[in-house]
Amino acid sequence: MGKFNKAGGREMPELNTSSLPDLVFAILFFFMMVTSMREVTLKVQFRSPQATELTKLEKKSLVTFIYVGKPNTPELVAKMGNEPRIQLNDQIAEISEVGAYIGQEKASMKEEDQPFMTTSIKGDLETNMGIITDLKQALREAYALKISYSAKPRGKQQQ
Repeated sequence: MGKFNKAGGREMPELNTSSLPDLVFAILFFFMMVTSMREVTLKVQFRSPQATELTKLEKKSLVTFIYVGKPNTPELVAKMGNEPRIQLNDQIAEISEVGAYIGQEKASMKEEDQPFMTTSIKGDLETNMGIITDLKQALREAYALKISYSAKPRGKQQQ
């Protein structure tokens, strides 16, 4: 019968870490692909109106957002007043700048996706329809004819 010897000179083999960088980069790439970041810092107040007939937008990459509302910081209120303003990306803009903005957004899309571009107006609950009508007219002149309005579903209990 053989004799078992505990005092053998064997040591624990080292862990092979040669594939660890590949694994780290694969996980990093995965998180970069699935994470979406907020691209726009809101400078206007935005409280969605409620609606009953809502449709979810299918391809969000084809949607361009325009925010309409009162400035939300005291500095902006002191500078621009308390009237509703239009926000394009991170800048407060005038109606006359909407056409150029839509042109830039269309140019940044693939040519085959450009006819499917949708402009979503995120207007504050208390925004007057006058500024929305002016915005719609500017969008018509820029040939942005697919327009949607952002809203949240009406709750089951009405107040």
